[in-house]
Amino acid sequence: MMQGLVPKCLRFLRGLNRDLQLKTTRSNICTKIDGVLDMNYIPRKAVLYVPGSDVKKLNKIPSLKADCIVLDCEDGVAYNKKEEARMNISKMLGEIEFGKADCTVRINSISTGMTEKDLRQILTASRLPQTLLLPKVDYVQEIEEFTSLFEEICGQYKITSWKPALITSVETSIGLLNLQAILQRFTELSQTGCHYYLDGVLFGSDDFCADIGATRSREGSELLYARQKIVATAKAFRLQVIDMVDINFKDLDSLKILCEEGARMGFTGKQVIHPSQIPIVQAAFSPSPEKVAWATELIKQFEEHQIQGKGAFTYHGQMIDMPLLLQAKNIVKMAN
Repeated sequence: MMQGLVPKCLRFLRGLNRDLQLKTTRSNICTKIDGVLDMNYIPRKAVLYVPGSDVKKLNKIPSLKADCIVLDCEDGVAYNKKEEARMNISKMLGEIEFGKADCTVRINSISTGMTEKDLRQILTASRLPQTLLLPKVDYVQEIEEFTSLFEEICGQYKITSWKPALITSVETSIGLLNLQAILQRFTELSQTGCHYYLDGVLFGSDDFCADIGATRSREGSELLYARQKIVATAKAFRLQVIDMVDINFKDLDSLKILCEEGARMGFTGKQVIHPSQIPIVQAAFSPSPEKVAWATELIKQFEEHQIQGKGAFTYHGQMIDMPLLLQAKNIVKMAN
């Protein structure tokens, strides 16, 4: 009997240790509420890119209704316009009214050697962005280099109270393979007192297709594995995850289908490149009034059953358990 008991005890202790380590790692990203992990992130349903080199488009930002406006120093800017984009962005950060939208700046990747120039110029702005988007992270070493550079510049500029959210992106096959290690290291560093906290993962599908030699199709079946892996890995760290851009910005019917598919898969938002895409994306990644009413009543009934000391119960023909409660809480959180 003792021989069978010892292995069971060891398995239990290993599992307990693993759970404790996981909770410690995620402590700045999620909190435990009523036994359910509750995600804490800025809603970013429609993530719109605006080239930093295009002043005309930058001036239109106050009229846009996207959750997240990304001032772009990277792919949306020609190489000979990079300096102009940096200057425009640092100036516009203090002048443009972003309203309720998350103000994000996409800097150039560590591998380009332009990250430092981007950061130094952006950090001279009279108002700093809420979020930084660091693209094309393939290796853990790039995280170390970025963090060291970021902390050094913040120290030199005597920036102490600013702590932006950080979004990283998966754009290559090696980046996809290394995603778990990358998120693990980002999370560890964000808990050591550095000037950022990890908040999300974004899928750069066009660069990814180019990297693996895939041919893009309208339905995107060639990207199904990558999208599912990114969602599963990001959600394991309780991060939001933003789906690929649809470059066919005039085909709004197909966009609606792609958005609904992404939402079903677990993506929390989608990248957009044209204002006409915003309302469709916002609607697809927002719960309907009926869904919100369903979730609100479910939570209410769950709490009543808990007070009465009752366990599982039936609601609208479904047996309610913790996973469904988590879904309901996420729906209400998204609606708010």
